[in-house]
Amino acid sequence: MTDATPVLRLSGAGHRFGSHEALRALDLTVHAGERVAVLGTSGAGKSTLLALLNGSLEPTTGTLEVFGENPARLPAARRRLLQQRIGSVSQHLALIEQVRVLHNVNAGRLSQWSTPRALASLVWPRSLDVVRDALDRVDLGWALHERTERLSGGERQRVAIARLLVQSPDLVVADEPVSSLDPVRAAGILGLLGTGTAVRTLVVSLHQPALAREHCTRVVGLRHGEIVLDSPAADVSDAALHQLYTLT
Repeated sequence: MTDATPVLRLSGAGHRFGSHEALRALDLTVHAGERVAVLGTSGAGKSTLLALLNGSLEPTTGTLEVFGENPARLPAARRRLLQQRIGSVSQHLALIEQVRVLHNVNAGRLSQWSTPRALASLVWPRSLDVVRDALDRVDLGWALHERTERLSGGERQRVAIARLLVQSPDLVVADEPVSSLDPVRAAGILGLLGTGTAVRTLVVSLHQPALAREHCTRVVGLRHGEIVLDSPAADVSDAALHQLYTLT
């Protein structure tokens, strides 16, 4: 269910890497409760767009508002509070490979803990019931005490999802979160990402249009850094997808 509250608003927002214009003057509004799939070929600008939305990058042109505030204009303390409401899954996962899975999952709660409590949790792990529940939801309950580096790529991807579930953010920004998963697990993970005790908003980049149609309410298509498709997921035709993925 969605409401009229804007969670994200891009106004003429673009981003350059040197002379390369990765995103061009995007106008995009995402409301609370929407599940938005971002589609497009490799190099279309999907990862750059998601990096803007999760705060990893700032627009080099135009503006971004998150929960009604411009992160670039906030003092550091206020920006950290805003960042706590955003949960991210990147393609690189950002896991610490040498520690046990439980510590990587607990990292989703670090922003809610004091520094002494966070450091103590490395020796005396806290909230193991919460961690175990999150791992059970991604079918990794058996891996609680495993070293993360011993897991497969798909299993590590699910650890990153469990970390996100423990964080329980208001906005989830996920860059290819199911790329290493089989179709059944991918469908289950997408279902988890868009649910929670409060209205949770999801923006997810995918390479599988079928998953976007089934699990998202809206599809945004990027091509050469521009939005060329923005439609309810149920209305996206095969012809529109063919045009989006045609390289010429």
